[in-house]
Amino acid sequence: MDEIVYTPQKAAYLRWMEQEGIPIFDGLAVEDVTELPRKPWARMGGTGSYIQLKGSGGVTGMYVVEIPAGGALNPERHMYDELLYVLKGRGSTEVWYDGMRKQAFEWSEGSLFAPPLNTWHRLYNGARESAFLLAVTTAPIIMDFFRDSDFVFNNGYAFKSRYQGEDSYFNMSDKRYKAKRTSMWDTNFIADARIARLDSAPYKVAEGGITCFEMADNSLIGHMSEWPSGIYHKAHYHAAGAILLVVRSQGYIYMWPKELGVRPFQNGKGDQVVRCDWKPGSIYSPPDGWFHTHLNTGPEPARHIALRLGSRKNPTTIHDASTRNNREGPTTSLREGGTLIEYEDEDPEIRREFLERCKKNGVESKMPPITYRNDPIAVD
Repeated sequence: MDEIVYTPQKAAYLRWMEQEGIPIFDGLAVEDVTELPRKPWARMGGTGSYIQLKGSGGVTGMYVVEIPAGGALNPERHMYDELLYVLKGRGSTEVWYDGMRKQAFEWSEGSLFAPPLNTWHRLYNGARESAFLLAVTTAPIIMDFFRDSDFVFNNGYAFKSRYQGEDSYFNMSDKRYKAKRTSMWDTNFIADARIARLDSAPYKVAEGGITCFEMADNSLIGHMSEWPSGIYHKAHYHAAGAILLVVRSQGYIYMWPKELGVRPFQNGKGDQVVRCDWKPGSIYSPPDGWFHTHLNTGPEPARHIALRLGSRKNPTTIHDASTRNNREGPTTSLREGGTLIEYEDEDPEIRREFLERCKKNGVESKMPPITYRNDPIAVD
């Protein structure tokens, strides 16, 4: 019998991206997505680039696209979820299924929206300046499983249980509710995520607020987080796939594998901790099981938008928010079975450097007083 030798191949999503003919950027973070080099994009129109951050974990994909002044993208439909954030500019979007009237809505800088699954949609820029949009999708999952771009982009099925052309579909709703600690907002459009109202979340960050949003009946959702100047988040970890976009202030993030422990600097492993600076337009994605903490050393409240799996209406078994089958993990202390490090348990080096950087920037620290515990908890 002849021996068969199989040549390892790249995943279908990676092969497909390479065939698209636009740049692909990887790493842990991008300082400003609007400054990434782009190329003309035959399939989409406009110019664009793909972004493949290490923390996306094959769960979420990203791209940035520029629509030139007075231009438009090509109509498209696809069998994966997509969330779009307007980085710069203003314009409009048409949405429809075959045989259904087109529905249009307008967007501007800071807007968030999601085309319903497999609807035709086309984006227009009627302004005199270019528009830039960042998209986060579940394309890696869909492309890897089906391995057939014709099926993904030319499938005529209409998901009418999700969308029937309702007149009010893209109106910003006031449907808000609580799911345990988490504040949820069920809306298919957010006019300006930079100023949208958030709910208090002191369990996650001192004096901060967080609100999750669900759009277009998707499994791909997100949350907005805001906290004052001179404050930082409690470190926590979760599953891969969350994309963090900065829309206000400046600061930095620490990221480290949970295997380094709760206090990596104190354990002599500080050289393995990753620090990335951020500002409006920055994106980063903590890998699976990596602790991370967001530190605001800028002069104004910081606001981040996280785009990720994690729907409560339409949960997926592939999503494991805390790596312990505990959805509340990132909001629950390690001492209570979650994945969050309380300020009293954190590495003292985090606050020491934070205070130093605040002073250098002329920013007053507003962190609450702290007494470190002498028995920092171990990580499983």
